[in-house]
Amino acid sequence: MDAPESPDRGTTTIVWFRDDLRVTDHPALDAACRRGAVVALYVLDEESEGVRPLGAAAKWWLDGSLRSLRESLGELGIPLVLRRGAAAEVLPEVLERTEAGGVTWNRRYGGPELAVDAGVKQWCAAHGVEAHSFQAALLHEPWTLRTGAGGPYKVFTPFWKALRTLEIRQPLPVPGAGRGASAGVGAIAGAEDLDDWALPSAEHAAGLAATWTPGEATAWERLDDFLDRVEDYAEGHDRPDRDGTSRLSPHLRWGEISPFAVWDAAVRHRSERGSSPGLEQFLAELGWREFNWHLLHQVPDLHVRHVRPAFDAFPWRDPAEAAADVRAWQEGRTGFPLVDAGMRQLRATGWMHNRVRMVAGSLLTKNLLVDWRAGEQWFWETLVDAEPACGPGNWQWVAGSGADASPFFRIFNPLTQGRKFDPDARYIRRWVPELAGDEGVDPHEPGLLGPSVGYPEPIVDLPASRGRALDAYASIR
Repeated sequence: MDAPESPDRGTTTIVWFRDDLRVTDHPALDAACRRGAVVALYVLDEESEGVRPLGAAAKWWLDGSLRSLRESLGELGIPLVLRRGAAAEVLPEVLERTEAGGVTWNRRYGGPELAVDAGVKQWCAAHGVEAHSFQAALLHEPWTLRTGAGGPYKVFTPFWKALRTLEIRQPLPVPGAGRGASAGVGAIAGAEDLDDWALPSAEHAAGLAATWTPGEATAWERLDDFLDRVEDYAEGHDRPDRDGTSRLSPHLRWGEISPFAVWDAAVRHRSERGSSPGLEQFLAELGWREFNWHLLHQVPDLHVRHVRPAFDAFPWRDPAEAAADVRAWQEGRTGFPLVDAGMRQLRATGWMHNRVRMVAGSLLTKNLLVDWRAGEQWFWETLVDAEPACGPGNWQWVAGSGADASPFFRIFNPLTQGRKFDPDARYIRRWVPELAGDEGVDPHEPGLLGPSVGYPEPIVDLPASRGRALDAYASIR
């Protein structure tokens, strides 16, 4: 499929960075460095057909991650060129300006992204440019992991069992230095400056900066820190009042660390210290990430299309009727403390604890009967780890419309969940200051004294709304 190198082109290779903003375990960068001089390119593509524009929080992270990547590549003598536009137009232009004879990239799995990549490869073949793509984002690619009948897996447990039996390759080291292209390549006409990129409001950006430091170095620090306490993960990952999770999700989302590197570190930890329920649970979470990416490959428009077609007839509330409730949910004013704490944490930090994400999603889709796509769109705009597979995959799991979905009758009671997973209300008191006092206020029963401390009454009756949700589900069964 790949055309031989044109004799008129040199050995310079463009490495097209996307969701792989790192230099360690980067097969496309490694291959390019073996070929000759290298120019790194990132294209902010929000113009290609079907490509979804980034949300504000995600773009903030991208900005910081690219700054970190520029430094890491600089240490290798490789310039980083930043461009905006449709990738199928930008790539040929940069290839022509640099007279590069090759381009490499790590593969993506969303439908629009695959189409863009195929178009670039066709252009390269027609113009005598070597084009090579590599596996770097998933432990096993969607077309390689199949059921006994030859189809894709639709249920997580057998998928995970099959994945566990397969060999996982070792991560690659950082390529050797001194492979940069000639001076001046980084000043290609049209290259963008990071300071010009659109970012969130100053207030929002300040909250994100107080919480996160994007970049590959931080990703490795988080992984090392987490593995030192992974034995507590089996219990701690459900407790928002504890620092029990890895918080690696945004680093994995932007490819600042590869799943191969994470897997290898976890396996080495197990060989040195022995297995534990926490470590096995963590590996399963990596498996769940893989499962959702495989699902996206099956359903390219996962963020808008139900995996279970029966849900196309689900009687969601009219958006205009539900608008006030949706705003209350977004702003953390539902009257359910655990949910409100999570939504306020999201607005302040660009992240929310996973257990609270499930509870907040359940309240929106089941108790409020709001289409899950409204919640997914809000998360897409506000999460630093918003991505096209696990985001909609998890929303459809909560709503009951996805593959391997939670049974619809599993409706999380936000008050019960708060008592169980935030028993001392430390998480609630941190993010809902109205309930932080000790003067007779039980954060798990805000309806008793909430109005007297400025906290809203619950916006919906839980038992009645549960019954309404079950009736709605019965109508499509």
